[in-house]
Amino acid sequence: MLHRSCQFVGLAMSVILSACGVAPTPAPASANLNMFANVFAAASLTDAFNELGKTFEAANPGAKIAFNYAGSQQLAQQIGQGAPADVFASANAAQMEAAIKTGRVVSGTAQTFARNRLVVITPKTGLNPITQLKDLAKPALKVVLADKAVPVGGYALDFLRKASATPDFGAAYSQTVLANVVSYEQDVKAVLSKVALGEADAGIVYATDVLGDSASKVNRIDIPDALNTVAVYPIAALNDSKNAALAQKFVAFVLAPEGQQILAKYGFTR
Repeated sequence: MLHRSCQFVGLAMSVILSACGVAPTPAPASANLNMFANVFAAASLTDAFNELGKTFEAANPGAKIAFNYAGSQQLAQQIGQGAPADVFASANAAQMEAAIKTGRVVSGTAQTFARNRLVVITPKTGLNPITQLKDLAKPALKVVLADKAVPVGGYALDFLRKASATPDFGAAYSQTVLANVVSYEQDVKAVLSKVALGEADAGIVYATDVLGDSASKVNRIDIPDALNTVAVYPIAALNDSKNAALAQKFVAFVLAPEGQQILAKYGFTR
């Protein structure tokens, strides 16, 4: 009878995960379930958090951290639908607030652990030469942005609005650039991929997205401070975590000097 009950619970959890759009990440058969945690993290954190996870596991024998990377808005939605998350790391405060409204994150517990900024990218083999920000308004250009619900997409729209309010760019700049947008993606990695593959002439991503291997795939055009938006990343453990002690320990590690050094290695600032 107990065996059948366990089967039912496992089936129910699989149904919940599928409905939330999350592929279940089973703990290893030999793992202590009290040492297993699911971290929902913004796509822009992928490389940095992969290293953070390995370093954390090495420092905590027996611990296993599984990551679910996606746009912060997707993650907040999944959390609201009951997906089994233990930690949420968002690329903006708005999506953390959305998680707080679900009741699964306690207001006031989220802490800023990193900051980021925007850059424009173009393909290395682009046929449309883009050397300055004003070039984004060239006719027939193909621009890719993240959807406005995605933090980096909202930040990109902020940049266009700020630029349009200056004499250097002119009031029509934002509207003209947006007319060149051929797709709105669900996370920043998709924007980077399309530009790197030459499927678009330009895109707007985070500065951290064009470091390491990605630096050789695209050209980078910096956005000045006056027009840029500093992306603020908050992190929090969920209050219904089945592994609360491990979740809190991982959050503390991200905020600690060792975790911050890893984040800095990937271009994040505090």
